[in-house]
Amino acid sequence: MSMVETSRTVGVSNDALTRRERVVLAELAEDVTLEEIATRLFVTRNTVKSQVRSVYRKIGVSTRAEAVAWAVAHGIR
Repeated sequence: MSMVETSRTVGVSNDALTRRERVVLAELAEDVTLEEIATRLFVTRNTVKSQVRSVYRKIGVSTRAEAVAWAVAHGIR
């Protein structure tokens, strides 16, 4: 992890995420599409997209792979 990546995640805890955001983040770790996540959670794809954007912003990442790595490092999965 680079110094920039380390500084972005310092101070970000699981508590910063809502319960639903933690669920969505855990789902991102699976090999499924946003549409499949939406179906599993009984919401629209656009709702999942909004939740994913919120998660990315809160944990300081910009890709699904980075979000999954963060989730694993923080015990969400």
